[in-house]
Amino acid sequence: MDFDTVKLHILDSSAHIILNRPDRRNAFNRGMIGDLTRAFRRLVDHSCRSIVLTGEGPAFSAGADLEYMHEIKVAGEEENLADAHRLSDLLELIYTHPKPVIARVNGPAVGGGVGLVAACDIAVAVRGAFFAFSEVRLGLVPAVIGPYVVRKIGESAARRYMLTGERFNAEEAQRIGLVHHVAVQGDLDQVVHGIATAVSLGGPEALAACKELIHRSGEEPLQDVSEWTTRLITRLREGEEGQEGMESFLEKRDPRWQTGR
Repeated sequence: MDFDTVKLHILDSSAHIILNRPDRRNAFNRGMIGDLTRAFRRLVDHSCRSIVLTGEGPAFSAGADLEYMHEIKVAGEEENLADAHRLSDLLELIYTHPKPVIARVNGPAVGGGVGLVAACDIAVAVRGAFFAFSEVRLGLVPAVIGPYVVRKIGESAARRYMLTGERFNAEEAQRIGLVHHVAVQGDLDQVVHGIATAVSLGGPEALAACKELIHRSGEEPLQDVSEWTTRLITRLREGEEGQEGMESFLEKRDPRWQTGR
């Protein structure tokens, strides 16, 4: 499958999706949202163990492209609603993807670009990157990305930066929980690779189930999710992967998903 605005390649056990509009600072348009959606869907059943999302060039993503913003400005209600749904569907796909998704934030992330980071499971930012929710300064709000951002950084930090539209640096992004690590430029790939390697040690089914566990535990009432968790661990214990994992531990050997056998 060919893409016009993103690149997709496999490196070791990770799939790398690269926003590929460096001349536009990897700003969104309809084509990029569609390409990202197709790329992530293509990897649902792929054998890769994790997905790394990053940008080509000096920026991660500058948010909405100017031409795209003009199209939105003159579009009618029906098209605007359909457009918002496309971005919403993409973010949900990333957030609920069975593969762990790692954001490699190689430069500035603004508006929807921050939303992409928030939808990922783990984020590493290069020192010198900055972030901003600039929507209020355009008379808009970060509506579609908002639920993912608030879940990631909390209501207090969201109020601080969504209401002001101010830029904040990578260290502040780490402090409020948007990113997990800040690395100097020369160490960025090494840190991301180390995380991807750690992820690859987990069982593929367990990783997908763990993502669902985290998602449901944060959203559903305790008494509702408790019954689901008991059934989840029972299913995993009895499943092929769980049996192999426990057997390998007792036999003091690596499980088959780590050795490839």
